[in-house]
Amino acid sequence: MIVSKCPVRVSLVGGSSDLEEYLKEYIHGAVISFPCNLYTYITIHENNRNKFIVNCTNPEEVGDWREIKNDIVRVAFEHFRPASFLSVGFNSDIFSVGSGMATSSSYLIAMIKAMSVYTQRDMSDFDICKLALFLERKFNPLTGQQDPYGCGIAGLKKISFQHNQDPSFEYISSTFLEGFDMYLLYTGKSRASTDILKSIDVKKIVGVKQLVDRMHTAMTEDDKGTFLDIIRKGWSKKKQTSSSILSDDLSIIDKKIQENAGVLAHKLCGAGGGGHFLIFCTEGAALPTLPNNLEKRATKITISMDGLSAWST
Repeated sequence: MIVSKCPVRVSLVGGSSDLEEYLKEYIHGAVISFPCNLYTYITIHENNRNKFIVNCTNPEEVGDWREIKNDIVRVAFEHFRPASFLSVGFNSDIFSVGSGMATSSSYLIAMIKAMSVYTQRDMSDFDICKLALFLERKFNPLTGQQDPYGCGIAGLKKISFQHNQDPSFEYISSTFLEGFDMYLLYTGKSRASTDILKSIDVKKIVGVKQLVDRMHTAMTEDDKGTFLDIIRKGWSKKKQTSSSILSDDLSIIDKKIQENAGVLAHKLCGAGGGGHFLIFCTEGAALPTLPNNLEKRATKITISMDGLSAWST
């Protein structure tokens, strides 16, 4: 059996400037993000049942991989063309549907990593991320560049984008985030990111790249006050890009978090509409009391230091 894992990514600022619609219009985009210590996992092994078996929320058993409905497995098999019948298993450390942290990209990267080991193909993490973006756009054309590269390339980093070009990376010392407690708070809501992405008006995010550049400078100069202010401004700007980003229920949670004295800054991860809030707190501060005891769903996170990996058992 081959087991692979890939972290999910947390984007701090710059989201939506990695979308092709934005890059076609404004040429350059950028985000600052990091993979966190929450992972998706893929297992692959040969079976003697003459079936391709997919063990996930919607399990499948088919005689031909072309009949697989699971997009991630199907596009990976289309690329690698397995010669034997395989069983594929999905697991994750978080509620993965509509998480706002690119779990689909993370799963696809883990799938590619496992298949590269199984087929004995030597692929770098960058090669895997580039292939993941190409394959994911077969079933989700609106996938942004930040999703696979944010998950599969280790470290806290600024990622710069241009239309039809590979991204570039500037790495930032992870020690900058020491002194904060970081939490991911699951909202209890999930959504299809494609629906939100279709509603985003890219004209309303003009200037977001300047926020990325300012944050990069603040982090390089260890200016935590400016960093937190940019998180707040970025979140405020994001809420203006689409009416679908915050439902009434999410607006209540958003306000409750903002009113808490121990919260330094926060934002909703991903495209919006559900998923997870990212919350920065002073060390040791208690999270606010939220509707339906949602604060009990908070998970303390750190930057992933081991990143993408696979092994045989």
